[in-house]
Amino acid sequence: MKTFDPNAAALKDSGIFGLPFSIDEAELVLVPVPWEVTTSYGRGTAQGPQAVLQASKQIDLFDLDLGNFFEAGIAMLDESKDVQRWNKEASFLAQEIIAEGGVDANPDLQEIAQKVNQYSVQLNEYVYTQTKNLLDQGKRVGVLGGDHSTPFGAISAFLEKYPDMGILHFDAHADLRDTFEGFEYSHASIMHNVIEKTPLKKLVQVGIRDFCEEEFEYIKKNNQRIVTFFDARLAEQKLNGIQWSTLCDEIISHLPKEVYVSFDIDGLDPRFCPHTGTPVPGGIDLREAFYLIKKVAESGRKIIGFDLNEVSPGDVVLSEIADPAAEWDANVGARLLYKLCGWTLR
Repeated sequence: MKTFDPNAAALKDSGIFGLPFSIDEAELVLVPVPWEVTTSYGRGTAQGPQAVLQASKQIDLFDLDLGNFFEAGIAMLDESKDVQRWNKEASFLAQEIIAEGGVDANPDLQEIAQKVNQYSVQLNEYVYTQTKNLLDQGKRVGVLGGDHSTPFGAISAFLEKYPDMGILHFDAHADLRDTFEGFEYSHASIMHNVIEKTPLKKLVQVGIRDFCEEEFEYIKKNNQRIVTFFDARLAEQKLNGIQWSTLCDEIISHLPKEVYVSFDIDGLDPRFCPHTGTPVPGGIDLREAFYLIKKVAESGRKIIGFDLNEVSPGDVVLSEIADPAAEWDANVGARLLYKLCGWTLR
């Protein structure tokens, strides 16, 4: 750090945010997960971690709220070659099912789905092991997806260390579907899996505006563990003159002392993430998201970790020339990631 100039341009071989820290030196370590196997609409989120890494080097490091928090050290693991290979192999299998809209009663497709599910189990075990090892070393940990199925293993590891933690979930979607399209670990099922397969006590959802009736009934059935702030209701309250600060206080009141943030970027207004896989009109302004996260930290609660998912630079796999405007998604994603790092390190 003695020779590092935080006011200069990022060096070519620098790490996330242009920082010089090794994994051993960093207090907070990011786990990139290039995965989009069950993505059912737009693709490209597997390239999200690398796109965010590149965009992050344009960020000015001094933060008005948190000062030079980067000095604690932030670094990102290299992407796993195994995960890259699993993603490619499983995505190839999954495309036949996605094209048909699910497995239905087709035994051939059901067999393919089981193979895809096994790849997802391997992915969950990888993310769990990486997260647990880092937590055991006393590191703070964030996961950078990939689609929103990626943090299941991390959430499981966090719950072992912080059994009383709650999740603050930003999303356009409830993600409470059961085995969507035949995929047990679908991006549309992450929070259903968390509720059914972990001991999580409290899930607080914000920005939800696209969900099926089954999910709505599931929320009502599990109302002791799930509190959902639907985007339409939040918008109505703001139109009726209720301040965002007051709404944040209500949201935060349902969270325990230790908070894990799960942030699907499509929870934001899609003008901030137009290339995300499943954009939905409406949503939260970026400044509103920053303010809510800040208020969580300033409420006396502790942000213990996080994941950020569904940042997509467009379908760069199928197109030789990526949309130049897609850099915007990575730019916004990098700035959101930096704020999540800052409030976690605080």
